[in-house]
Amino acid sequence: MEPLTPLETLCRIILRAREYEAQVPTDYDGGEAPENVDDDGEETLSVLDDSINTSVEEELTAAFDDLAEDQLAEVLAFAWVGSGTYDAADWDEAIEAADEENNIVEELMGMPMLASVLEAGMAAFDISCNGIGDLS
Repeated sequence: MEPLTPLETLCRIILRAREYEAQVPTDYDGGEAPENVDDDGEETLSVLDDSINTSVEEELTAAFDDLAEDQLAEVLAFAWVGSGTYDAADWDEAIEAADEENNIVEELMGMPMLASVLEAGMAAFDISCNGIGDLS
């Protein structure tokens, strides 16, 4: 299978998704503060990052916004295959459902472990980022 979305673009999205996931606020508080707020009233973050970098979210959103509608649906379909929502054999059905999705970017941005599920979805079609830029 040859994806509609250039492999370099898919791999850049995965890289940005990893960076985004590394700084998503967590509700772990170590038993000391309510919800995800520290003693100073600041949001606590995962152990992978200690400050929110809004440019990462903006870059990821911009990468999605740069895609054509069919490419965006393809990215969502890869994520659904990777998460087990659809099997690789049901690709046409996944693409059709993604085409009907109202806000694909919002769906992708809210998806837990987006980088991992995209990689898994691509791997189902023997597509990988090995040897591509920073992901090699």
